[in-house]
Amino acid sequence: MNTTTHERAIGAVLGSAAGDALGAGYEFKPAVPEPTPIRMAGGGSFCWAPGEWTDDTSMAVPILRTLARGGDPADESSLDGLVAAWAGWAQTAPDVGIQTRNVLTGLEACTAAHSRAAARQEHDFKGRSAGNGSLMRTAPLVLGYLRDEDGEEARLAAAARAISDLTHFEADAGDGCVLWCVAIRHAVLTGELDVLRGLELLDLDRRQLWAERLVRAEHAAPVDFTDSNGWVVSALQAAYAAVLKSSTLEDALVRAVRTGNDTDTVAAIAGGLAGALYGASALPAEWRELLHGWPALRADDLVALSEQALAAR
Repeated sequence: MNTTTHERAIGAVLGSAAGDALGAGYEFKPAVPEPTPIRMAGGGSFCWAPGEWTDDTSMAVPILRTLARGGDPADESSLDGLVAAWAGWAQTAPDVGIQTRNVLTGLEACTAAHSRAAARQEHDFKGRSAGNGSLMRTAPLVLGYLRDEDGEEARLAAAARAISDLTHFEADAGDGCVLWCVAIRHAVLTGELDVLRGLELLDLDRRQLWAERLVRAEHAAPVDFTDSNGWVVSALQAAYAAVLKSSTLEDALVRAVRTGNDTDTVAAIAGGLAGALYGASALPAEWRELLHGWPALRADDLVALSEQALAAR
């Protein structure tokens, strides 16, 4: 792997965590118009410290650790490990999403099979389960699928969907993770933005629907999706619009946070893709210095885990 690709891969992880922490203080608040500055100041509903990430990155860390250990993230034993890690975290975390909490806290056993069953039960009870909680954590998964081999994108798509299904049953959630992971991988390898690339990896009857959704995002502003950005589709559209209209990593994250409402998640999603486009060095130094969160990690720890994940492939 060349230096540029390495830089972009780590950028995907750091960019997602930084977006999460930047948006933490603005979560559930109205959109923030220009020229009001967006700052890594913490605060918000859960009184975050400046630079502290939220559930988005906390749930991503076990995925990154699985890769750092050299594990196959789509293997059932690895999926069991993710469920166990998330369930332990959810016992004390203040900010677990409602759907995710309902799945993880009622498990008979901390296994992937039980988690999938609970996710299906949650969906059947509510009639929907396409929140943005699986998309928000998905960026680190890409580091396990950067080999130049036939079928690598398809393997990434299958892993993305398998991990999404642990907590989110509805097809929109899995589709969103597939599209975003494939776009991040493509950005890491080429430096190009192409969110439509993963359409062919969706079920045939889903492709046109998602093509229309993505085209709408291309002609919209992130704030156009504010009212519904807790839904995985609107969160992805808002993040895509933020990245598409930006020329730097910082600009993409700021645009995402300006949307209001679920700011940390939209910015975490945007940060995974923007970080893959611009690389780890594009993250402002003052943000990187502040970045930290569960489980007592800092930015340098995320970098170390990312490097281990890349070396293990």
